This record gives sequence, C-alpha cells and structure tokens, in this order.
Amino acid sequence: MLSLLLWNLLTVACLHTAVWLVSLAKRDVSIVDLFWAVGFAVVAWRTALTCDWTPLSWVLVAMVTVWAVRLSGYLTWRNWGEPEDRRYGAMRDSWGRSFWLVSLLTVFWLQALLTWIVAMPVQTSIPRGGNFGIFATLGLAIWAVGLVFETVADWQLSRFKAAAENRGKVMDQGLWRYTRHPNYFGEFLVWWGIYTATLEAGFLWWTLIGPVVMSLLLLKVSGVTLLEKSLKSRKPGYEDYARRTNTFFPWFPKS
Repeated sequence: MLSLLLWNLLTVACLHTAVWLVSLAKRDVSIVDLFWAVGFAVVAWRTALTCDWTPLSWVLVAMVTVWAVRLSGYLTWRNWGEPEDRRYGAMRDSWGRSFWLVSLLTVFWLQALLTWIVAMPVQTSIPRGGNFGIFATLGLAIWAVGLVFETVADWQLSRFKAAAENRGKVMDQGLWRYTRHPNYFGEFLVWWGIYTATLEAGFLWWTLIGPVVMSLLLLKVSGVTLLEKSLKSRKPGYEDYARRTNTFFPWFPKS
C-alpha cells in the first residue's frame, strides 16, 4: 500500500510539474486551476489500474472522473482568454525574479500534495475493494446531490454575469439566495459523498484527513474566507447580501 501511495504522489507531482513548465511559457499560473481536478482523476485511475477491479472500484473511479471532467471543463470554458488570476498576479509582483521557483513550490507542488492527501480515502479503498452496498449507495447519493448543486450554481452565476444589466451587482438569485457559496457547498458534499462510499471497503480512521482537508480548504483557506474578503471590498451591496444570506450551509434568507 505504501509503495502505491508514493507512486501516486510522484505521478501527480510530475503532472503538476509539467503544468508548471507550461505556465512559465504562458506567463500564466492560473492554468494550475484547470488541472486541479485532473490530478484527482489521474490518482484514481492509476490506483485502479494497479489493482483488481471490483464494483466499488468502478463506482469510486466514476465518481472522481465525472466530477473532474465537469469541474475542469467548466473552469476551462470560464477562464479561456482571461488574464492571469489576480491572486497569482499579486504573487508575481511580490516575488519578482524568484516567482518561477516560488510558484513551483507553493502553488503547483502544494496542489499536488493536497490532491494526494484529499484523495487518500480513494487510494486506500480501491485496493481493498468492495461491493456496491449501503455505504456506496449512500455516498453516491450525497455525491450526486453535491454535483448537481455545484453544477446548477455555476450555471446560474454564469448566466447572471453574462447579462449586461447585472454588471457590478451581487448575485442573490436561485441557489445563491440560500447560501453565498452554493458551488463550494456542492463541492463539500461531493467529497464527503466520495468518502462515505469508500467506507464500503472498511473504516480507516486516518483517511478522514481527505474530506477534512478539503472542507478546510473550502471554508478557511482558498474558498469562502478568501473570496469573502475580496467580494466585500469590491462589490457594493455585498454586506447587505451577507447579512441576510447564510455563508455556507443553505437556509432561507433572513428578513
């Protein structure tokens, strides 16, 4: 098992290193976001191809792959032709000539490591195998709700931004009426759904690190917290929207 995990880490690190080389040529680190989900699919498939296939293997690989294709496809469509993300632009300005190395260590390799950690439940349950039982069924249901939630949220936000009359306005319609970050909430459900499905192979307490780290990323690191700071400083009316709308978990708006 340890050998498999280390080879998976090396594989995803090589993938992100290759993407880093492309980013140097393009002078655009934002490309890393397009490959974030791809790394998970690579890890899932590499794990499955080194083991005997079981019903659980098929379910887990399918869950990760469908999620990865949707997210990478959406981000590619959304970011195509756009300038480098302001977060990476600020890093580039701050680090100057050293940015090429800093970006490799703190963006690309860090994402590779996080991918490996978050995917730990998948990597450890596929080799042990299992049938399509109660945990796989429950996990698939949670995953499906999350996938639909984030897909609909992304579609609603894209339509809102595409309308000229909404320029500068705060999105507070559809799912965004019940939570300020429905796409992140959907992502949260996706990964807890995947973790639940992995329990079909048995419980390994330390693999909880996967969904817990993803939850922390969404809530405290690169997701909600970072975006909230940016939106409150850039969007007039966002403070009012924040007062009446739950931050993360969906609920009816406050009057």
